[in-house]
Amino acid sequence: MTYDEMKKMLSLVDGAEEKLEMVMDFGKKLPNVPESAVCTEIMGCASFVKICRFENRFYGVADSAMVRGIVAIILAMVDGKSTDEIKKFDFDSEFKELNLNFGASRLSGIQSMISFFKNL
Repeated sequence: MTYDEMKKMLSLVDGAEEKLEMVMDFGKKLPNVPESAVCTEIMGCASFVKICRFENRFYGVADSAMVRGIVAIILAMVDGKSTDEIKKFDFDSEFKELNLNFGASRLSGIQSMISFFKNL
């Protein structure tokens, strides 16, 4: 699923709980990480999170349904972009537009994932 598709689906839902359920559904569709992918554990997340790279694609692993959904959104945001495009991408504005209600610990984890991509 593309980021634009995710964004559109989330825009059609008003309730905060419904949006969070949708985010968790996005996480159910994360593809498996190829065995030869290079993975980095993301520190600063309340859950266990790894971002992996195989060739020109990114993959993610998380031990929480909600965090898997967040990983799916972030991976969709960077999919098909060059390293330079990713570094210039305004993740913060995009997350504000999604209007998702995350607590402080989740927001800290999101910032940790964004930092990973900004420092590629």
